Amino acid sequence: MAESQNRVRAVVAVPLREELCRLIEEREPRLQVIRDHTLVPPMRGPADWSGDPAFTRTPAQQAAFDEMVDSADVLFGIPDVDPQALARTVSANPRLRWVMTTAAGGGSTIKAAGLARADLDRILFTTSAGVHGGTLAEFAVFGVMAGAKELPRLLADQHERVWPDRWEMRQIDEMTVLIVGLGGIGSECARRFHALGAQVWGTTRSGEPVDGVDRLIPLDALVDAVREVDAIVVTLPGTAQTHHLIGEQLLAAIKPGAILANVGRGSVIDEKALLPALDDGRVAFAALDVFEQEPLDAGSPLWGHPRVLVSPHTAALSSREEERIARRFAESATRLLDGEPLRAVVDTVEFY
Repeated sequence: MAESQNRVRAVVAVPLREELCRLIEEREPRLQVIRDHTLVPPMRGPADWSGDPAFTRTPAQQAAFDEMVDSADVLFGIPDVDPQALARTVSANPRLRWVMTTAAGGGSTIKAAGLARADLDRILFTTSAGVHGGTLAEFAVFGVMAGAKELPRLLADQHERVWPDRWEMRQIDEMTVLIVGLGGIGSECARRFHALGAQVWGTTRSGEPVDGVDRLIPLDALVDAVREVDAIVVTLPGTAQTHHLIGEQLLAAIKPGAILANVGRGSVIDEKALLPALDDGRVAFAALDVFEQEPLDAGSPLWGHPRVLVSPHTAALSSREEERIARRFAESATRLLDGEPLRAVVDTVEFY
């Protein structure tokens, strides 16, 4: 009993399979993993952290859930993935010291909670950023390849049973690919494009070298850089600083026929500015997994645009995602308890 009381209380505040709760316990025995599967909504599919919206708690269950969450030293997930639920438990629990969000872009939920600066300073917030890097990087490669090989033209001719004259497709190993954002996702993109023989450029704030990147581009030189590249891959989070970074000025400067892929956040691209660039061929093809408004409005011209591939924010989804995030939590807990720095710490000024 004394050993249990001395362990750090890690409360699972979102749906997580029992086997993965046990995995966390096994990988970091200093954690006491508190969970009650009857108090969280069932998942409808892989990594469905919000769970079934039809799930409701009785008043007694809600009280039990709040009591459980408020007993935490650390939280796996934001309760109910709800910023107001986070604000409530932060206010109720002065012993809370660390929260890991299950979303890579969990900073936006923390921002929406409207926490006081004192609470933002006393609690360490981290995200699952980087866990999804491989799957998103594969989509980025797929998107650039689809543009280079003119997938829309191939599909249209196949649909019409047309055998046209042959035409030259672009080759990845003859292209320069600019990755806008060299974090966890961007680094995985760089590794894959480099392996395919592309010349890889990337933007970075730190200026630190990244494996597979041939040239680092300061953000203030981005407009000049896009004049020279064949494809642009966006991996940036959605912040006030990145909002519409890919906008009218940049799209006016791009090399005609550039391919665009977005696996970051939809708010980074100004869709109103993108449409005329698609219409006149400045952007030859856009593979978009994220959008300014999600779900994408049924009236959006992006749905039917011949140069656009629409993916419903599903490129990161993987049946292994939950396990990867559970392993990240256990690894991060070990680092926290050993006094080592954690990965993917949220900047509580810009919230990314």
